[in-house]
Amino acid sequence: MLNHLSAALALLSRRLPSSSSSRRGTLTGARRLLGRMEAAVVRCLPGEPKLTISFCVDGSHKHMLREQAEALGKVLARISNTVAKSQGKAKKSKKNRGQQPSEDARPPVVKLFRGGGDEEVPDTVPNSEAWQDGAVLQVGDVRYSVQRNAPTFTAAELPVSLLAGFPVCPKLEVEFGNLQDCEFTWFRENGSDTRPEAAEEAPGPDGGWTQVGHQRVHVPSNQDIGCRLKLSCTPRDGSRGGAARELVSAGEVEAGPGVCTFDNRHAYTVREAEWPAARVVSYNILADVYAQTDFSKTVLYPYCAPYALQLDYRQNLVKKELVGYNADIVCLQEVDKGVFVDSLTPALDAFGLDGVFRVKHKQHEGLATFYRRSKFRLLSQHDIVLSEALTSDPVHSELLERVSAHAALKEKILQRSTSLQVSVLEDLNKPGRKVCVANTHLYWHPKAGNVRLIQMGVALRHLSHVIGEVAPGAPLVFCGDFNSTPNSGVFQLLGEAAVPPQHADWSSSGPGESCSMELLSAFPPLLSACGCPAYTNYVGGFHGCLDYIFIQPDSMQVEQVIPLPSHQEVTTYEALPSVAHPSDHIALVCDLRWNP
Repeated sequence: MLNHLSAALALLSRRLPSSSSSRRGTLTGARRLLGRMEAAVVRCLPGEPKLTISFCVDGSHKHMLREQAEALGKVLARISNTVAKSQGKAKKSKKNRGQQPSEDARPPVVKLFRGGGDEEVPDTVPNSEAWQDGAVLQVGDVRYSVQRNAPTFTAAELPVSLLAGFPVCPKLEVEFGNLQDCEFTWFRENGSDTRPEAAEEAPGPDGGWTQVGHQRVHVPSNQDIGCRLKLSCTPRDGSRGGAARELVSAGEVEAGPGVCTFDNRHAYTVREAEWPAARVVSYNILADVYAQTDFSKTVLYPYCAPYALQLDYRQNLVKKELVGYNADIVCLQEVDKGVFVDSLTPALDAFGLDGVFRVKHKQHEGLATFYRRSKFRLLSQHDIVLSEALTSDPVHSELLERVSAHAALKEKILQRSTSLQVSVLEDLNKPGRKVCVANTHLYWHPKAGNVRLIQMGVALRHLSHVIGEVAPGAPLVFCGDFNSTPNSGVFQLLGEAAVPPQHADWSSSGPGESCSMELLSAFPPLLSACGCPAYTNYVGGFHGCLDYIFIQPDSMQVEQVIPLPSHQEVTTYEALPSVAHPSDHIALVCDLRWNP
């Protein structure tokens, strides 16, 4: 409730003149002469015991939290007394300053009229019924138009870091409105701009700003470098609008890094994939909780400029990269919870994608899956923690029994918080057709091939069960950072549907945790849609293929694989991440098509 009061306060503040009281009175009088009324914003929802009423009197914000069932007469009397007290304080203040106060300090008459302002609402009517949209509140000789549940921004922020050539995506949350209907105007702060074209650009309303855009997302140009940005945004729901908000950036636009590793890839993804194809991305974007450790800065990525490891900088690159792929399904790993909420969701929502998040237990990062809402609808989610599912779900009872024969290995497996994110989507262009999208990030340790094998065995069994129960016949698209190279047991399990007892990964962690068993997949052999690139992870001490998009070849086919950056592009700054690449991994991007 306090958040909504704060939002109402911010909205109403823009309706106040910022000059002296005498000028304020002149402006108020002019508005009355022109037939315009200030707004009284009312928030009243069924099921909530209270409503809020917010308006301005003589430059003072008034906010009231009242019971919905309360009789109207009580709140009108409270408004009258509150206004009278404010006027009394103002009179005393004027007297202290030697000014002549107004003589009339009696409590004003306060009434509420139904739409049109002709019929007075009886004092006995409960607040929930009295404060209707379009009603007129009269306080003395001032009248207010009641806006009940008007479109309102409950959150509005600009990113901290602004780079020329990179999209600026404001974080916006609207109540009683639709972000797709909202209006946006961007301004650049005027400086010592001597460009010839500057004289032709539209000046802002206060002369200190120049209009530079009207879209929800703005891409600053090189001409904006060194200037702050301002966004004026009006919440709307169709033709119905609310009070505008103004946001000014904390910092100035800075120069971008120039050519990035993904720029050439975007040439292949200028347009969305045409139905019945769908573009899929899998990408480990490097969680900030890992990028900012001393170990990362001094051992893993000592070659990376410190500023390029900062989250705000990297998020500029991540958002531009993802937006440029025009993908329909995006599976991300190592997503900080705050990044999902404050950065990725606002940015990708502006480009037509909705997303779901699965945090890793005892961690601040997790998995995120986004899908294009014009093409897919989320039907259900079936996320699990692999270790918990192994011990609690009967479908894994046979595997659990075999693992339990190896106590040390079992203990290591149960210590892991590795999650599997499972989303069942429906194709909106062909209702009834579904796809099961899976996303995971397997345990990372180089000597834990046996742990990853069991994790993948649990994942495949769970996915088979989900498809059989809720989406029979739906194809599987399995994305992730599997931390497994093409010669690993995990890759063999996926690609050949079986791993023999003698595979080297069963003894990868030494004799004490060694285990020898045949592991069968719950699926026929799957296909790595992007093949086996030389590497998808390239750091100073390692490079190899760890990331994959697996599909069922009898259900889907690969239409296009977007080429990875060249080796020269990857190593321009020695390794990844760098000033031109935000992660130590490289995104996999491909277009998939349902088989006829």
